[in-house]
Formats: sequence, structure tokens, C-alpha cells
Amino acid sequence: MKKFAVILSGCGVFDGSEIHEATLSLLAIINNGGTYKIFAPDIPQHHVINHITGEEMNETRNVLIESARIARGNIPALSAFSASEFDGLLFPGGFGAAKNLSDWAFHGADSSVLPGVSKAINDMLSAGKPVGALCISPVLLAKTIKGAELTIGDDKDTTAALESAGANHIKTSHGEVVIDKRYNLVTSPCYMLDANIQQIAKGASNVVKTMAELMQ
Repeated sequence: MKKFAVILSGCGVFDGSEIHEATLSLLAIINNGGTYKIFAPDIPQHHVINHITGEEMNETRNVLIESARIARGNIPALSAFSASEFDGLLFPGGFGAAKNLSDWAFHGADSSVLPGVSKAINDMLSAGKPVGALCISPVLLAKTIKGAELTIGDDKDTTAALESAGANHIKTSHGEVVIDKRYNLVTSPCYMLDANIQQIAKGASNVVKTMAELMQ
């Protein structure tokens, strides 16, 4: 059985992991005959957003503790991740990828990626193992791997920023995946497009299925 590592960035689309993308990615892994282990960095969350009003709340939260809500408590810190133990690495989307795993949301093409995240990506690439990313999380690949070929769908501003960062962006629609054969990267736009949950399920499934094929 192929083993997937899944890195989360909190719990909730506006300040953490997109819950639909995270959950449907886990389901896709099981449906494709794999197993998974979930990780998250043990760091303060950038901020906390009221998901009803969209307003920032006057409180602090921890990315690992919040991610544990999705993982049902079974989640070690990202510092425990070892590429040798897994066949693939997957990043669901959500603004947490751009606020907690990186500062893309604030600095765009000039942003930086959390060192533990970039190390996990580079360790998998060095081992020739695939890395998948949904929604906005391909920005992590763009900032870690110069010249990466990837997709976030068709958003013009994000596309321009990705290309400014050195990535080769491919325009896609629902459920489509882009495969960077040089680096074994697999990306799909998911909620970067105006999508429903069925389309998210298709995108997550196609990414996981493609990753599994690359593991052969």
C-alpha cells in the first residue's frame, strides 16, 4: 500500500486548511488503495478569521492544534516528518497554505515558505517521490522549486505572481491536473475556481490517482 503524507495548515478555508479539500483528499487516498499520515507545523496561526463575517478575531490559535480537528487528534508535528517513510506528499489548499505554511498571501512572488515545509518538499524531490498540491497550495511548490510547472486554475493575478516567481503556469478547469514530469509535481485548482463539492472531490481524486501512478 502506498503511503501518503498530508500536510495541513490549520482548520478552515480563510485561515487554515480548506476542510472539503483536506477530507476529500484523505478519502481519495483510501479509495486508491493507499494509507495516509497527517502532519502540521507546531506554530502560531497567522490570525483567526470569523468564517461567518470574514472579520479577524482577537484571539490566537496553534496550527497543529487546529489541524488536529481534521485529523481527529492523530497528528504529529511537521518536525517528525521523514521522506523515507512515505511514497508521496500532498498539500490540500485553504488560505493557511498562503498564511501559515508561507506568507504568499502578504508578499506574493516575494514571499517565503516555512523552512520545514520547503525541507519536506525538497526531501521528497531528492528521493524522486511525487508531491501534490491543491487550490492555492501550489504556490509552495513555486517558491521552493524554480521553474515548476503547475496550475491554480485561471486567476489572472495569482497566475502573474506565480510566473513572476519563476513558475510555468498552465491554465486549467475543474478536475484537471497538471503534471510536472521533471519534478513529479501534481496540481489541480479545486476551490481556486468557483466550484462545488462534487468538483472538489473529482480534483482531489484525480491528483491522488495521478500521484499513485507516478509511484509505480
